[in-house]
Amino acid sequence: MPFTTAELNGEEDTESLVHPLLNSQRSVINSSSQVAIVGAKLCPVESLDYEIAENDFFKQDWRTRGRVQIFQYILMKWLLSLCVGAIVSLIGFFNNLTVENIAGIKFLVTSNMMSAGSYGMAFLVFSVSNFVLTLFPAAVTSYICPAAAGSGIPEVKAYLNGVDAPGIFSLGTLVVKIFGSISAVSSSLFIGKAGSMVHTGACVASVFGQGGSKKYHLTWKWLRYFKNDRDRRDLITSGSAAGIAAAFRAPVGGLLFALEEMASWWRSALLWRAFFTTAIVAVILRALIDVCLSGKCGPFGKGGLIMYDVTSTNVSYSFSDVPAVLILGVVGGLLGAVFNFLMNKVLWVYSRVNGKGTVYKVLLTCGVSIFTSGLLFGLPWLASCKACPTDAEEACPTVGKSGNYMKFQCSSGEYNDLASLIFNTNDDAIKNLFSKDTDSEFQYTTIIVFFLTCFFLTVVSTGVVVPSGLFVPIIVTGASYGRGVAMLIDSRSSLNQGLFAVLGAASLLGGTMRNTVSLCVMLLELTNNLLMLPLMMIILLISKTVADAFNGNVFDTIMKLKGFPYLENHAEPYMRQLTVADVVTGPLQIFNGIEKVGNIVHVLRTTGHNGFPVIDEPPMSSSSSPILFGLILRAHLIELLKGKVFSPTPEYSSSDVFQKFSADDFAKRGSGHGDAIDDIELSQEELEMYVDLHPFTNASPYTVVETMSLAKALILFREVGLRHLLVIPKFSSRSPVVGILTRHDFMPEHILNLNPSLTRHRWKRLRFFQLPRALKTLLGLQP
Repeated sequence: MPFTTAELNGEEDTESLVHPLLNSQRSVINSSSQVAIVGAKLCPVESLDYEIAENDFFKQDWRTRGRVQIFQYILMKWLLSLCVGAIVSLIGFFNNLTVENIAGIKFLVTSNMMSAGSYGMAFLVFSVSNFVLTLFPAAVTSYICPAAAGSGIPEVKAYLNGVDAPGIFSLGTLVVKIFGSISAVSSSLFIGKAGSMVHTGACVASVFGQGGSKKYHLTWKWLRYFKNDRDRRDLITSGSAAGIAAAFRAPVGGLLFALEEMASWWRSALLWRAFFTTAIVAVILRALIDVCLSGKCGPFGKGGLIMYDVTSTNVSYSFSDVPAVLILGVVGGLLGAVFNFLMNKVLWVYSRVNGKGTVYKVLLTCGVSIFTSGLLFGLPWLASCKACPTDAEEACPTVGKSGNYMKFQCSSGEYNDLASLIFNTNDDAIKNLFSKDTDSEFQYTTIIVFFLTCFFLTVVSTGVVVPSGLFVPIIVTGASYGRGVAMLIDSRSSLNQGLFAVLGAASLLGGTMRNTVSLCVMLLELTNNLLMLPLMMIILLISKTVADAFNGNVFDTIMKLKGFPYLENHAEPYMRQLTVADVVTGPLQIFNGIEKVGNIVHVLRTTGHNGFPVIDEPPMSSSSSPILFGLILRAHLIELLKGKVFSPTPEYSSSDVFQKFSADDFAKRGSGHGDAIDDIELSQEELEMYVDLHPFTNASPYTVVETMSLAKALILFREVGLRHLLVIPKFSSRSPVVGILTRHDFMPEHILNLNPSLTRHRWKRLRFFQLPRALKTLLGLQP
């Protein structure tokens, strides 16, 4: 059933909204608002304001003041970057330590019961503990904070592109994200915590970038500098980089991930601050890791991915190894494309279930948990026990901690190699697969079963309503695939199986996420093995190229399914066939430079627009025809109505108006709700009065002529970071404004609905349909 603005606000009448693909097909009408699935909840979304409103009050802004204010502003940027890096590193370390201890205790209790022969009770403890650990984040996320569901990377990426959604960076989202992720990852679901750390880092940065809070009496005047979307965007970019850096102990990789995947706008000053933030993360993490490695963090304090280092420095390879690496990259790209395709279908199915109500979201998540527990506990029984190697560097069999030699149901002196991978956290499974000199520890059938299990469980676990990520499950799946290829070619390569596992992880990451530079550096920092750089670069380039022939990357796919109006950095070919006048929709609401209060109130109550052109008509204009004066924002109009700077006759305001307002009154609010037009009480006499809009109007908005190509306008709109782009006529004999372009006017769905004769470029149609045909061919369903 289509949603409308009135339905969302409890009213009866308004225009339809555009819908996310997970909810329904998009509407032909392109309204001023849109909806998207934020986390696990359908919410209205709006655009952010990156443009500076250059009106008379801009002259009072802090940027026009002396050197002291400029120094304060620059100093605060660096101090906040320091605080974000420090807090995110502490959260990352806390997450790792807590997950390892909770999961470690669970596996220890289960292993002890199995050693005593109580297999039924062991399964009961294992499955019930997983169920409880899944139920808690599912219930909290579904009922309290739906915005915390999933990895949060699509939401953060959309925000950095200029899309604002309610609640994605609130303090409640941050708390649920931290504790929900810990509980969910500890429950043995095939999810990771790295993606959630990106969202967590962004939340921490957003909390610092709110510009103070009157509610909590945090009104330090230096914080007022950040009451704008531009500075919040920069700080959140640094926070997302810090999140990845804390998850993988990869400061440069985190920085490059924010640059390559997350940010839509980048400049050298932001690069320096983000680099400083991730450096702080690296320093603090290193200090905390040293504490744990000394044995002061409990029996499971040495576990987790950030504690891991590959110490093999004797990496040698020859030209004969290159063909195997090329095959690894090609197959990794195909697997990544298949994964994204299947994930797309699973998300669509889950959305239908979740749409039935909150209870169904929790039941679906718990159902996945029960199925996962049964599979993880049952599969190791199919593997045969192996005798412990005589030259093992650690105790064999492993009891009471993570390791390469899990005893499971085997007798003394033997270990279950499949249990060593499955009956562990994903982080520890990666460590086992990446380990050097372990070529004889895992059977070929074990690796195949483990790969298929990881691939399947990662697909079905994607989309459950808990804080989760995809990085770690994809790494462990790719590592098992790499191990399998290494065992298949056996002695025909000089690379050991552990290094093939690293390359396999890189190939599957490249095939699903389609990043190259950031993933390469991230894996090199994680494994501490720079000698693998050439092979890593080749395999990432190949896997990305192969996968790009079939579909988009995993985050863009999820973002599209959720309905976020994301602006790509390129224009579609058909956009060059259109002008901006072809997509401008009406009706256009225009205010006079001196407007009647009642007219302003009526327009604000009957429309959802956030920007309005202001024109001057004779005799107010210096011309014989109306002229465009500028653009005024809804939030500024509401502030004017609150101040009640009215006059009984239409006349220019006096200098007294500057005494009643300041630049801070028009600063952008943080994550809290702004004032609404219905909150303002005006008498009938006041509604008949007039207000001069000139001092509060942005007198230099960005404009384009109506004959400009849509492709050219899109590049301008995205590169400058606009919310409104005014369209003016080619000839002055017409109205001074033809319409207003917003980001929704650049969405392909809206453009193609307005122009049904246009078709997408042929290569894109081919790209979308190749994967199903390839699957049918592989399955033997078509020649």
